[in-house]
Amino acid sequence: MTALPKDVVDDLRQENARLQAELRAAREQQAASAEILRAIASTSGDAERSLQQIVEITARLFGASGVTLNIAGGDEWARMIRVGAVSQRVGSELSAAQLRIGARNLPSTVFRENRQIHIPDMDNIDPAIADWPTLPHARAAGARAMAGTPLRRDGKAIGALVVHRDRPKPFTAEELTLLQSFADQAAIAIENARLFNETREALERQTATSDILKVIASSPSDVQPVFAAIAKSAKRLLGGFSTTVLRFTGDELHLVAYTPTDPAADAALKKSFPRSLAEFPTFALVRDGQTVQFADTEAENVPAANRDLGRLRGFRSVLFTPLMNRGTPVGMISVTRAEPGAFVPHHVQLLQTFADQAVIAIENVRLFNETREALERQTATADILKVIASSPSDVQPVFEAIATNSNRLIGGFSSTVFRFIDGIAYLKAFTPTTPEADEVLKSTFPLPVADFPPFRVAQAGEVTQIPDTETLPDAILNISRARGFRSMLFAPLMNEGASIGIIGVTRVLPGNFADRHVQLLRTFADQAVIAIENVRLFEEVQAKTRDLTESLQQQTATADVLKVISRSAFDLQTVLDTLVESAARLCEADMAAITRQKGDEYFRAGSYGFSPQFMNYVKDIPVKAERATIIGRTLLEGKVTHVPDVHSDPDYSFSEGQRLSGDPRTILGVPLLREGKPVGALALLRRAVRPFTDRQIELVKTFADQAVIAIENVRLFDEVQAKTRDLTEALTYQTGSSNILSVIASSPTDVGPVLKAIVESACQLCEADDALVTLKDGDDLRFQAQHGSIPVVWERTPINRQWPSGRAVVDRTPVHVRDLLSTEGEEFPEGQEYARRTNVRTVLSVPLLRENESIGSIALRRTEVQPFSEKQIALLQTFADQAVIAIGNVRLFEQVQERTRELSRSLQELRTAQDRLVQTEKLASLGQLTAGIAHEIKNPLNFVNNFSALSAELTDELNDVLKQASLADKVREEVDELTGLLKDNLQKVVQHGKRADSIVKNMLLHSREGSGDHRPADINALIDESLNLAYHGARAEKPQFNVTLERHFDPNAGLIEVFPQEITRVFLNLISNGFYAVTKRKAESGTGFEPTVIACTKDRGEHVEIRIRDNGTGIPVHVKEKMFNPFFTTKPAGEGTGLGLSMSHDIIVKQHGGTIEVVTEPGQFTEFTVILPRTNNFSNKSRG
Repeated sequence: MTALPKDVVDDLRQENARLQAELRAAREQQAASAEILRAIASTSGDAERSLQQIVEITARLFGASGVTLNIAGGDEWARMIRVGAVSQRVGSELSAAQLRIGARNLPSTVFRENRQIHIPDMDNIDPAIADWPTLPHARAAGARAMAGTPLRRDGKAIGALVVHRDRPKPFTAEELTLLQSFADQAAIAIENARLFNETREALERQTATSDILKVIASSPSDVQPVFAAIAKSAKRLLGGFSTTVLRFTGDELHLVAYTPTDPAADAALKKSFPRSLAEFPTFALVRDGQTVQFADTEAENVPAANRDLGRLRGFRSVLFTPLMNRGTPVGMISVTRAEPGAFVPHHVQLLQTFADQAVIAIENVRLFNETREALERQTATADILKVIASSPSDVQPVFEAIATNSNRLIGGFSSTVFRFIDGIAYLKAFTPTTPEADEVLKSTFPLPVADFPPFRVAQAGEVTQIPDTETLPDAILNISRARGFRSMLFAPLMNEGASIGIIGVTRVLPGNFADRHVQLLRTFADQAVIAIENVRLFEEVQAKTRDLTESLQQQTATADVLKVISRSAFDLQTVLDTLVESAARLCEADMAAITRQKGDEYFRAGSYGFSPQFMNYVKDIPVKAERATIIGRTLLEGKVTHVPDVHSDPDYSFSEGQRLSGDPRTILGVPLLREGKPVGALALLRRAVRPFTDRQIELVKTFADQAVIAIENVRLFDEVQAKTRDLTEALTYQTGSSNILSVIASSPTDVGPVLKAIVESACQLCEADDALVTLKDGDDLRFQAQHGSIPVVWERTPINRQWPSGRAVVDRTPVHVRDLLSTEGEEFPEGQEYARRTNVRTVLSVPLLRENESIGSIALRRTEVQPFSEKQIALLQTFADQAVIAIGNVRLFEQVQERTRELSRSLQELRTAQDRLVQTEKLASLGQLTAGIAHEIKNPLNFVNNFSALSAELTDELNDVLKQASLADKVREEVDELTGLLKDNLQKVVQHGKRADSIVKNMLLHSREGSGDHRPADINALIDESLNLAYHGARAEKPQFNVTLERHFDPNAGLIEVFPQEITRVFLNLISNGFYAVTKRKAESGTGFEPTVIACTKDRGEHVEIRIRDNGTGIPVHVKEKMFNPFFTTKPAGEGTGLGLSMSHDIIVKQHGGTIEVVTEPGQFTEFTVILPRTNNFSNKSRG
């Protein structure tokens, strides 16, 4: 094995030596710490010994020449422990001022700054502390190095530990840490000793307190043993010479306990009590609850009484603590000492604790005695309450129990209980004494309250005491002597502030009663009131119970009636029978009846308890609203009628009904009111004279209300049912009418399907066997449609009043024959004859009226006698109206079709005329020449037209003549062919002649001022017709043409005087121009544009305004300026002549005296406004 180098071995040896030294030092430190802890443990209650050992151990361990331990107490060092020569010399050489906590020295600075200070070398001191005045003394005493460490408790310095060395050896960090550890252990030793001593003292106090509490517990009714124990414990724990316990009773001071000293002093103490509080100066000092002590009774400021007592008892200092109960002094404890000196605070606190225990003892005894008395009172009260509970309906047992218990608990000779009723005092209970004395008492009462003075006082609610009855008037004096008592106590029985009685207790001896006895008698008085009130409340509860039982029965009956109403909502008789029976049973009536209104009269609708004879007698007799009967009187007055005895009622005269109903005596009538008016009455009867109570009357009112509800429910149900039937029937009728209207709409050109649907619906909905429609044809009625099994044996028949349909047409009113084969049918001989053949019995015929003129009839027939109802008659009239509408629709449709054809022809002619007008307008510049030519041409044209037509007719006549001639077939064919060709040619001549005539007429239009008649015309109709003509004309020319037309016509525009043909030409021109403009914009804008032309009229009084507006291309400004000039046009060649607006301007302005204006915006719209006067003065009415 290779040996280590020598230097390594030396290093290891040095390190090992160092570690061993450190280990040895650590062991010494641990041994020192253990020794300190053992010292602390062995002297737990003696801090001085623990600190001395800590200082000695510190000096030994640190090799110190001196160690000082200072413990602070306020602003001074309370304790100083010094070990070692240096510390002793420093302490002896420095003055007290230099050593105080505020001075500049090492222990004081450590304490104040609460930090460790190390002075490693006294010959080389830190300049910051070099001027400490104590340092030279320390250096002179041999100190070369010092270290000071604070003792801390809860982080706060409580002292300082200072170590001196007589050689210049600084303290290492480990030593400074160890020094702080020793300082902490010193602080622990101080705290342990303090806690130990406090715990020991607390234990002693608790032991004493426990002993006193044991005495308190063992003597709950006597406070004296407690006072004795407190005096003894206080003396021992406070280290006293003697102790006394005093009680304040009234204005006096009583000695209740003391600790003996010597017989003479004790005798002198007892002799000085009781004494007045005013003579005891200490009372004034402690009366506010403050503890007082005299550190030396011989001092000049001590009261003479206390000084004398101290000399007598042999003490020099004394401590007084009051016994305070709820802020009031009730006594005092004092502790004395033989030597002068103040008592430490914890002794003062301890004596206050003893004072509190004395107060607790006093209070406990008081409460115990009060509790015992209260228990006795409560026992008596419980006994009385038991009597009250066992006798809820009778107060007498309670009065007797109160008298007995009050006499016993108050220690009385006798007791009495009185009730005051209407000013009279009644004797209700008493405790017996002797038979003679008891008899005197009973014979004295009842007595007016005013005659007995104590009772008068008691009436005011005051308790009255009579200490001696010998001082009272003779009346009371005689009773007291007879009964054998001398004093009296009275307590009133008060209920809601009023005296309703009194309790009295007497005693044989004169004198006042104690307050607790007064209070006890008040309690008995209260119990008597409770008993009286309980009986009253019990009776009220019983009465309320009876009322509630009765109400429950009534509510049950009411509920039963309501159940019957709900279950038999539509069976009124069941409800009324249940109602009268319940009313009679609950109101203890022998009989009951209900009367209700039927029309204008009243009849009995339900009864209970009446004999069959009576019901048979009255069932068909209406009840009159009169005073002779109770029900009649109720209906007459509309209010409750209550007759206690009908024999005493002068107005009652229903003698026969009275006899048959068993002679009832008491009768009650209650009206059935709906909206304040009587609709019936409910009557209850008793055979005996026994009026009904208010509660019963209210109950009958309830039943009456329920009867009204039931009657109203049935009425409403019937109404709902009727309305339901009506609605169902109406719905059926409407469905039938709707079906007919659907047929009308789907068959506008043929009335046959409509009439067929009408007779089918009429037959079904009116429950007829047959239905037929006839239409007027000249003077006959022609059969048109029929539904049913009854045959129709005629196609047409004359119109006359001899049969129902004929009369309906002639009279223009419905004819209803209930039985054609009865005398009623004799008015219709033809109808009666027809009925015999077809077995028809009941007939209803309704005329078809158009503008109040008959155009036919619709009839319903039944083979049995069963008249039609009013609704069926009204429905048939509706069907008749629908038939007229259908016939009118077909007629109007045909007229419209004809008018459409006429308009088509007119349109065609108009187009031809327009074409010709274009050519004519282009020739307008020729003026009068054109007119002359037209006149010259017109006559030959008339000749051609006339003779062409005549030739065509001659050709037909020739053809007819030739037909009679016998010609060969071939010749006949040639002749026919020839005449046919001739006739065709002539027709062409006529056609072209008319065309030429039209051309001539159009040529004259521009040269003339107007044509046609001047007459009133409806301007709205003219414009509407112009819109239609222009629109259909444009559609005929270009089928794809389409434009939206809007009409805003003022209904008040009305009639104006115009040349209709000329004005129509103007409107056609303006509308056509609008069509042209919107068509052009449509072509330019595409599919997003909607062409629209709007025509409006407006009434302006004497004038009428017409506006034609389009959303077309608009008119440029340069065009607008020339647009009314002849021959000016912007249209392509062949599409316009330029004469339209010029002619329109002349017609409006020159011919009619109106105005025409235009407003336009290029690319947006154009609007022409024409204003025409309503009337014009023309030289003639026809121009042309």
